[in-house]
Amino acid sequence: MTKKIRQPIVTVCGHVDHGKTSILDCLRDSCVQESEAGGITQKISFTSYPMEQLKCACPLIEKSRINLNIPGFLLIDTPGHAAFTNLRKRGGSLADLAVLVIDINDGIKPQTAEVIKILKHNKTPFLIALNKIDNISGWRKSDKGLKESVESQPQNVKQVFDERYMTLIGALNSHGFDADLFYNIDDFTKKIALVPTSAQTKEGIPELIMMLCGISQKYLGDKLELSDKAKGVMLEIKKEKTTNYIEAILYDGELSKKDQIAVASFEGEPTITKIRIMEEIQPLCARFSPKDKVQASTGLRMQLVDKTDILPGMPFEIFKDNKNELKEKFQKEISENIQTSKQGIIAKADSLGSLEALLFLLKQENIQIVKAGIGNINKADVISAKANLEINELDSVIVGFNVSIDEDAKEITQKNIKILTDDVIYKLIENLTEFRKEKAKEIERKRMMGLATICKLTVLPQYVFRNTKPAIFGVKVEGGKLVSNLKLINDKREKVGRVKNIQSESKSVQEATEGMEVAISIPGINFERQIKNPEIETLYSEISKSQFKNFKKNKDLLSEKEKQILMEIERIKGDKWE
Repeated sequence: MTKKIRQPIVTVCGHVDHGKTSILDCLRDSCVQESEAGGITQKISFTSYPMEQLKCACPLIEKSRINLNIPGFLLIDTPGHAAFTNLRKRGGSLADLAVLVIDINDGIKPQTAEVIKILKHNKTPFLIALNKIDNISGWRKSDKGLKESVESQPQNVKQVFDERYMTLIGALNSHGFDADLFYNIDDFTKKIALVPTSAQTKEGIPELIMMLCGISQKYLGDKLELSDKAKGVMLEIKKEKTTNYIEAILYDGELSKKDQIAVASFEGEPTITKIRIMEEIQPLCARFSPKDKVQASTGLRMQLVDKTDILPGMPFEIFKDNKNELKEKFQKEISENIQTSKQGIIAKADSLGSLEALLFLLKQENIQIVKAGIGNINKADVISAKANLEINELDSVIVGFNVSIDEDAKEITQKNIKILTDDVIYKLIENLTEFRKEKAKEIERKRMMGLATICKLTVLPQYVFRNTKPAIFGVKVEGGKLVSNLKLINDKREKVGRVKNIQSESKSVQEATEGMEVAISIPGINFERQIKNPEIETLYSEISKSQFKNFKKNKDLLSEKEKQILMEIERIKGDKWE
């Protein structure tokens, strides 16, 4: 008996505004891109592309006489951020293939690099649509084949094209990939194929379809054989009027409306539910039609009987009888890529695939995660971040990818807990690494300043409140920080004494910072004789030679004013250090 073959799942991904959705529009001859907010894909979507339509869109299939047995493709359009490249199923990526769209004039951008890392990590085969060739100045559209079109461009245009695609090949090489123009490649298992395209003029689109067909037919083989068990991934919850629908991808087997399905929770606990409504995506459009039975690979919209919250990205499969066995399987599936450490930051994301992508990229930056979850940042996350303050201040951080902050979490957030959110992973990680770098400096500065303090004071002789036992008089903090118990010297290298108390506006304070005018008390001195009589105008903190060397070594942690004061202290001390 011949095994049934499913549609390969192809994810279209890349940097924002490089033309992913426009290329899909060419494939499905629609105008989705124009209807999107700001022309940027807001939500994941899928398109079923049957073989009959593929042959119409790509006459090269008939001309090449390739005997294709795949029933078509299920194309997944993704937002610019890379997490949806990380749509996962048991044992790897949900996508069988990926089309990475790169603007030939822009090259590899941060999000492109992010996508490449994830594709490499997931071992997902991919080819590159080298898009926007029509934006090369002087490019002439040709009705010839793509190779002939490229070769017949005016010399100056061809030179620009060659320079840009060779630059890209070099950049891909630094990511560990060999690449070349598709018509120069003999073995597609060894090199990444570049297909020059234009979503505007439709150049290269038939060749792109041809490449997808050829690579699927030749290299996916047994991977496309359907098993007898329906399995899928929940993508997201969508609201239509008063009804909530779940959009999902069925990637294996056949599913009947009469079947019960088991959906995993984040802890792996299966929710067993019947299907109230099951609809399948129609070919080459965004509409769904009711079905009693569907076969993978396909896009679904479902209403379930059980109202338990379904989390985006969660696996589901047909349920027969063994709930415990299924729980064990789900737990293994989720824990494979959601690995946390004993210490680290808190990470949240909008779906399982997004969370896995976030954790993978964080670990590449050597940032550990103590707790990870799906959904908005909540009160429990803030409490976990507070607990981190006692362990390691650097980890009192919550990062949220494509999520919001709950109101009750906002209410209890303190200034020493940092919450960073973004809907672009590379920006989120960039902001996090920058914050941690600055925070590490701040922690080291606190530690260093705890051992010794840099301070310069100007004496205010008009404010003498007591001459002796102790002397109490006014000073202005010119730079650094004045703290209780600080030893002071004058600008003649003489020891003055130790600050016992600091008062600001008649109240005792522990410290005073630059610009503040305060009263200080110093036991054991006579203001008239030791300060006023020799006309001492400036006082400095007393530091030892080893403390001075430590400050010099870590001068990047000091402000410009503190560096200046340090030089003044060095000049006063001369070669007479303690």
